[in-house]
Amino acid sequence: MISNLSFKKILPAVLLLMLPAIFSMGQDKAITINIDLSKTHQTISNFGASDAWSCQFIGKWPDEKRNKIADLLFSSDTLANGSAKGIALSLWRFNIGAGSAEHGPQSGIKDEWRRAESFLNTDGTYNWQKQTGQIWFLKAAKQRGVKQFLGFSNSPPVQLTVNGKAYASGGKTNITADKYDAFAAYLADVVKGVERVSKVRFNYISPVNEPQWGWSDGGQEGCPYTNNEIAGLVKSINASFVKAHIKSQILVAEAGSINYLLAASEKSGKGNQVNDFFKPGSPDYIGDLQNVSKTIAAHSYFTTSPIAAALKTRNALAESIAAIPGLCFWQSEYCILGDNAGEINGDKRDLGINAALYLAKVIHTDLTVGNASAWQWWTAISAYDYKDGLIYVDKNKTDGNYSASKMLWAMGNYSRFVRPGAIRVDADATGGQDSKSPLLVSAFKDGKDLTTIIINNSAEDAFIHLNIGNGKVGFIRAYTTSQTADLEPGKITAVKSSILIPASSVITLTGVIE
Repeated sequence: MISNLSFKKILPAVLLLMLPAIFSMGQDKAITINIDLSKTHQTISNFGASDAWSCQFIGKWPDEKRNKIADLLFSSDTLANGSAKGIALSLWRFNIGAGSAEHGPQSGIKDEWRRAESFLNTDGTYNWQKQTGQIWFLKAAKQRGVKQFLGFSNSPPVQLTVNGKAYASGGKTNITADKYDAFAAYLADVVKGVERVSKVRFNYISPVNEPQWGWSDGGQEGCPYTNNEIAGLVKSINASFVKAHIKSQILVAEAGSINYLLAASEKSGKGNQVNDFFKPGSPDYIGDLQNVSKTIAAHSYFTTSPIAAALKTRNALAESIAAIPGLCFWQSEYCILGDNAGEINGDKRDLGINAALYLAKVIHTDLTVGNASAWQWWTAISAYDYKDGLIYVDKNKTDGNYSASKMLWAMGNYSRFVRPGAIRVDADATGGQDSKSPLLVSAFKDGKDLTTIIINNSAEDAFIHLNIGNGKVGFIRAYTTSQTADLEPGKITAVKSSILIPASSVITLTGVIE
């Protein structure tokens, strides 16, 4: 496991560079981190990100640069100085294009970087040499150890849409029910075709994206649906996959906001998705279909601030999910949008720690309050002046510069160390001088491995004591993301002493339960 690296792999020179993270402090000045290994919650499925929209071009950049970018996203290797080579994402999302790229400016999508190719030709045949930049990243992810892959469709292929475009007209669903079977057969063909050219099999297919929005402005490919239309489409896809012996699981419904999972909304027929899709007896029940994943997916947009509202929404979500046996929740897309109640604005790139700390807080809240078993970022590689990228690139189709953001490394505090199969356990922070902790804490066990992640949003350093109850954990390493550190490693030598948690940082502690 990544979280239990053998000391044999750590070069002696590396140890000389590591600064101890332990400082002796009085019990009255330290914050106590309480971890209860006996109280368990959700099992983690994955941490992931998407190849839209830039990978169609970045996957064709010079080999050295695209490989370094792929290393940042997927690698679990360690550099000679002990630092992480990458954040070891455990799932990669592949955008199954609808064909707007082939239509060029006539597609109605002005920004070329937001158009997407399609494998489907106008005569109904397939060209598996399309989307080659994205296929390169699929292969690169698999080569670096990624084992979970998801193909998602923002729109049906243009050959099947009502208006012949990859976005809707008038906010209406852009495919008629008599075309569902054709769309389903197309997705089955894509699963098989992509596997032939890339040796990558999609574990999941997500046919619908943010169905609550109108998708009529031509800003990107997109298609609205009602719950009833989603259920009809999913039934067709399930039948097609069963017939073709495809084991890919169908993921629904990538709601545009968590709120749409919970109750009837202002958008008629598009809310209450947990019950509509997974509560037996519902007219749109699809929970018993063979290829439907027992997972409800939504995006955390518009629900992250202020924190009181974020907590209320996620508590309600956790209760709703728990009421249906076997169902789990995936947070399947997020980047920093809007003004977030004045806390942070999505406009303008931020390669520094402020955006990273906000991102870490969102991940923490989704995992510990919403009980998300997966957490996925939107666009891994961005060419825009917006807080939507883990890695930023020049908007150049053939070559350019790239920069890793602190958001990449903050997400890496989770994705690199909390691996599929890890189980979240109870963890909280109490005490300190003012009896109010500034820290956000989560903990995960994976066999004998224990991973504890601590976010210090304060401008002041904090010191902690670890309380494992009757358990005993030998902590091996600490990894810090801060304004000056990118998952920087440090050695822990004395568990009973107080551990320094620097101001404005995200720390991952890895250890072994003894």
